[in-house]
Amino acid sequence: MGASPEAHEFAEFLASVSAKSSTPGLDLVVIRDIVDSNHKASTEPEGVTYAEVDAGGVPALWAIPEGADPERALLHFHFGGSVTASMHSDRKAAGHIAKAAGARSLVVDFRLAPEHPYPAQLDDAESAYRWLLAQGYEPQNIGSTGHSIGGTLAVMLPLRLLAKGEATPGAIVSVSPWADLTLQNPAVDANESNDKMLSRGTLELFRGAWLQDPAVDFTDPQISLVNADLTGLPPTLVYYGEYEALADDGAQLGRRLADFKVTTETHAMPEGQHSFVLGAGRVPEVDQAIEQMGQWLRNHLGA
Repeated sequence: MGASPEAHEFAEFLASVSAKSSTPGLDLVVIRDIVDSNHKASTEPEGVTYAEVDAGGVPALWAIPEGADPERALLHFHFGGSVTASMHSDRKAAGHIAKAAGARSLVVDFRLAPEHPYPAQLDDAESAYRWLLAQGYEPQNIGSTGHSIGGTLAVMLPLRLLAKGEATPGAIVSVSPWADLTLQNPAVDANESNDKMLSRGTLELFRGAWLQDPAVDFTDPQISLVNADLTGLPPTLVYYGEYEALADDGAQLGRRLADFKVTTETHAMPEGQHSFVLGAGRVPEVDQAIEQMGQWLRNHLGA
C-alpha cells in the first residue's frame, strides 16, 4: 500500500517551501523566514499551551500538554541543517510529540550557522539540558528528541555527557538524523527526486556553514555519529523516511546502535519525507509514528 493522499500533499508542501527558499539571490534572513513557514504543515495540537523562556542563556519555548507529568520533560531540537529553522518552525510538531509522551517539551532555539558554527549548537543543547536539571528534573526523566540536525543533536548531547562522565537523558528519539557528514551514503543521490526538502547541494551548503574549521575531518566521530562509540547511550529510537536523502544515515545509525548493545529500535516510514514529523496532525502515517515515539518515551523515561 502506498502513501496516503495526505502524505502526498505534505510532500508537495515541502517542495513548495523548498522552491521558494531556493530562489537565487535571496538574503539568508529571508530564506530563514521562508523555512520557518514549514510549521504550517502541522496542525495546532489540541490542549497544548506555550511559554517562552530563557533556558540558561538559550532562548527556548515550552510546549505544555494538559495533564503533562510534572516530573518528566523533553528537550527538543529543531531541523534546518544548523542554518535555518527555529523553535517557532518546530513548535507545533514538538507539541504533538509532547502530547503523545505526556510530558512538556522544551524546544531549544539554538544559535545558527554560519554566524555561529559548530559546536555552538551543541553548546546550547548542553546549556538547555543543564537548565532543566537546575529546574529540578532528574536526568532519567528527560527525553532528548529532535529531527534532521536536531536528530543529530539529540544523540550528540548524551555522547558529550558520557564523555564527561555525567548522567545522560533517560531516552532518545532521533528522527531523520544527519549521521554521516561525508555525504557518501548512496541515498543522498538515489533519493534526489524523492526528497522534497533536501538535496546534495543543500547538504553541502549546510555542512560548509556548520563545519567551518578547515581542519575538521568529516569522518570525525564527534561529527559523524556513524563512526562514534555509542556505548552507554540510553534507549534510542530512530526514525527516518524511505524517500529522504538521509535515509541511509538513519538506517546506518540504527545498525550502529544495535552493534553497541544500546536498547534501540529503527523504523523506516514507507515513502516518508525528511523531517516528516512536520506533518503532525495532518498525515495519518506521521501521527501513528508520533504515537509510537510518545509510547517509547513513556516506557523508557524514569525506567
